[in-house]
Amino acid sequence: MTAYIVRRLALMVPTLLGIMLISFIIIQFAPGGPIERIIAQLQGTNVDATARIGGSSTGDFSKMAAPGQDAGGGGSYRGARGLDPELIKSLEKQFGFDKPPVERFLHMMTSYLTFDFGQSYFRDVSVLQLIKEKLPVSISIGLWLTLLTYLISIPLGIRKAVHDGSRFDVWTSTVVIIGYAIPSFLFAIFLIVLFAGGSFLDWFPLRGLVSDNFAQLSWPEKILDYFWHLALPITAMVISSLATITFLTKNSFLDEIRKQYVTTARAKGLTETRVLYGHVFRNAMLLVISGFPAAFISAFFTNALLIETIFSLDGLGRLSFESVLNRDYAVVFATLYIFSAIGLLLNLVSDLVYTWVDPRIDFETREV
Repeated sequence: MTAYIVRRLALMVPTLLGIMLISFIIIQFAPGGPIERIIAQLQGTNVDATARIGGSSTGDFSKMAAPGQDAGGGGSYRGARGLDPELIKSLEKQFGFDKPPVERFLHMMTSYLTFDFGQSYFRDVSVLQLIKEKLPVSISIGLWLTLLTYLISIPLGIRKAVHDGSRFDVWTSTVVIIGYAIPSFLFAIFLIVLFAGGSFLDWFPLRGLVSDNFAQLSWPEKILDYFWHLALPITAMVISSLATITFLTKNSFLDEIRKQYVTTARAKGLTETRVLYGHVFRNAMLLVISGFPAAFISAFFTNALLIETIFSLDGLGRLSFESVLNRDYAVVFATLYIFSAIGLLLNLVSDLVYTWVDPRIDFETREV
């Protein structure tokens, strides 16, 4: 197993490098950029990034128009007219766009190896500090969403499998499918109207992860205040995320229950609980475990932007969206790098949990 872990860790390096390289190349051809955004602001326009003429790649700012130069000139930028060329050059140097793309990419990856993510283009703070500030909200949403989804879906899926075709199975399937079909942000709005000072009750707060007087509260009060603020956003997201794990668990258990070893176990006089949790559970959970990394990572981003916006939660989903709009590539690439690395590590953890759930699985003898 040690050799397998070492091989997997070694393969993460080229995989992560490939993810960053492809994203970097795509960015080079994306319209607009941080310098274009600054030019637009200097010119008093209402757009985040001005369009380019001639189809040059993002980051190639050497062809910006000099003061008075016609915008139709080869490869010039509309927003650069009337600006000092020295200002444009200083902006290029500030953002590092005075260097070739290959050199910029190599410098970025070298810095990331030492966890040096640089400074945000448009915020006077380091990218790492910015991520740390937003991380408590995203961890709270991701952790509790994943935990509650699994704690509800797995027992529900097992019960549905045991009572397959019963009235309980039918009505729970109906509820779960309706919850899956309705977007989480609509549930969020419904919960706000119903429980957060809308047209009915005023039981829960509308904004923030904690109250303004959080520092003055005692520890029990802080815990209650924390969950008080999370109750509505987590409820809205959990309702929409139950379907996949629930039906995956049910189908996995149904498949295992119909196998010969279950019939043999029952013939030996084992109780139904012992059969389900002593024999079936271990085999049926393999498919569920395999989806854990994707479920955990997606919990940070799936509908997180809308939920964070509706409940005024300043997390990584909102940060990533604003960074893309503002062409703050330092933040965009840093968050991509961090969560890609976390996703790869969680995939490895899933494989290791496989062997814990079912010792018959041996990755040591497999080719990676």
